Amino acid sequence: MSKRKKHNLQWIKETLELKEDHNWKSQPGTRIFVAGRGALRFDVPQDWHFEPDTKSFRFLDKKPPNDDCRLEASFNLLPPGEWADFPLVHLLKQVVRDDERNPIEQGEIIRLKRQTARIVWTQFKFIDPQENREAYSRICIGLGSGVQCLITFDYWVDDAERLTPVWDTVMESLVLGLYIRDPRTGLAFPD
Repeated sequence: MSKRKKHNLQWIKETLELKEDHNWKSQPGTRIFVAGRGALRFDVPQDWHFEPDTKSFRFLDKKPPNDDCRLEASFNLLPPGEWADFPLVHLLKQVVRDDERNPIEQGEIIRLKRQTARIVWTQFKFIDPQENREAYSRICIGLGSGVQCLITFDYWVDDAERLTPVWDTVMESLVLGLYIRDPRTGLAFPD
């Protein structure tokens, strides 16, 4: 189920000690993922495998090739302007229509409002051509605080009971454009 690309990425990983009175909070069994100093933030299962790519970030339930699902996220910083009327639902419908995996069943579009962010997502079912198995794909587009995000989650239909709560956690914890000045404290201030 996992798509893999070989890239010669040069990432710098830095580990910082959190201050005792830090403000980082996540649900039990999860860890907080933050990209772009807070442009994109959500909780993921604590024991999932992380793979950065050139333009996105992937989380897998197990290290490849033994993974059964893929949660992938990317974000863009938007130019200044009026984005409140941007047609997110129309864009999401177009993304599903253009999907090359030929959806065989599509769910409703869910709309979430979070502080300054608008979030839409949907699910569709498709047949994985390599495994000849039914799979789900969930697609989320979020827009707010000068940030646009795309989050996708692909998993086997057989694993829906185990993995649907992972998506629910990501959607519940998703925050856009809440920038963190000092990651050791987790204090967020508008820039």
